[in-house]
Amino acid sequence: MSTKQKSQVLEGAEDGENGTVLRHRSADNFLLDRESELEPELTVVMPTLNEEDGIGQCLDWIKEAIEELEVPTEIIISDSSTDRTPEIAREHGAIVVEPDQGGYGYAYRYAFERARGDYIAMGDADTTYDFREIPRLLAELEDTGADMVMGSRLDGEIKPGAMPTLHQYIGNPMLTRFLNLFYGAGVSDSHSGFRIFTREAYETMDLETTGMEFASEMIMEAGAQDLKIAETPIIYHEREGEETLESFKDGWRHVRFMLVNAPSYLFSVPGLLLGLVGMAVMGIAGSGVSIGGVNLGIRSMIAGSLLTIVGYQIASLGVFAAVASDPIRQPEDPITDWVTNSLSLEHGATAGLAVFGVGSVYAGTLVYQWISSGFSSLSFTMSSLVAFTAIVVGLQTVFSSFFLSAVNQ
Repeated sequence: MSTKQKSQVLEGAEDGENGTVLRHRSADNFLLDRESELEPELTVVMPTLNEEDGIGQCLDWIKEAIEELEVPTEIIISDSSTDRTPEIAREHGAIVVEPDQGGYGYAYRYAFERARGDYIAMGDADTTYDFREIPRLLAELEDTGADMVMGSRLDGEIKPGAMPTLHQYIGNPMLTRFLNLFYGAGVSDSHSGFRIFTREAYETMDLETTGMEFASEMIMEAGAQDLKIAETPIIYHEREGEETLESFKDGWRHVRFMLVNAPSYLFSVPGLLLGLVGMAVMGIAGSGVSIGGVNLGIRSMIAGSLLTIVGYQIASLGVFAAVASDPIRQPEDPITDWVTNSLSLEHGATAGLAVFGVGSVYAGTLVYQWISSGFSSLSFTMSSLVAFTAIVVGLQTVFSSFFLSAVNQ
């Protein structure tokens, strides 16, 4: 049921239908508690940790939004405070729940599991987000048919002192680019905490994190599940109360979480690039082709061999990560996809043994020549480096095939 339809139901209730009379169409008429017989259309969730300086203002803004929307709404405060925050929340008619674990993300998840609304709005309780803009976000959600609408601070207005310069011009844009690149989010401000989404979207997203990286996880899951995300510009205000965000620590948690859950970008792509560069260097050095009048020698051959081996090992880690960790963004490059879905232990081990065998035969001839010459000094040649590289890559392939089979059981 849309917000307009729900409002019509309540208008009927005001006239006495269903045994309910709403004499004054104020926010309190639509603000529901756990005992209410009406099901909420909208749930507003705020996590709180000693937010007594700002929560009262935020709740007043939410009530103004409720009064404008005229739909049954519940406010859930997921509280871990030691100050008067929960007392203020209850005085304003909010439902206060206490998570049984710590963490920003867990506080949200704990409240979401208890939310009853068809739409869920979320935001911080420090006055940085103006909750009077909830109707505009909800209208955008319904007009665009999106699964989630985010308020964009970077496309909107950031009040003086509301966001550190480092966050505004480096941190948030950089993290947003990462998310757009890795997960196809297509947003301008991926770490805005002011969002509204449907219950169906929440149930589609398999959210698991407990810390500040929860904001990234929502966008990553939405992108991976092909949910539609829309944005609308908002005004970002200066906060009330103490800052709880640790810039570098929390920023690194976001980056680490994004990379670990995108093994294609962390392992597969770098590994393939290193391997291709290494083989190209070995090919050019071995063929004697000059580049700009310079001939690559034995040292370049050694460097190419090392790059090939390291690249192969890193790319192998991408395959292992895709199988063992079930990342949010599964590797999509054709090699990793083929290895994880089509390559068997027997085929992988056989191919590895074949490569190892070719390299070993040539290495064996070198050893024989060395023994036959009375153990005289043996100079490395281009072809010998190719053979030794084949031996290492072949052994890696054999044991990697067994390891992949073990973790894929």
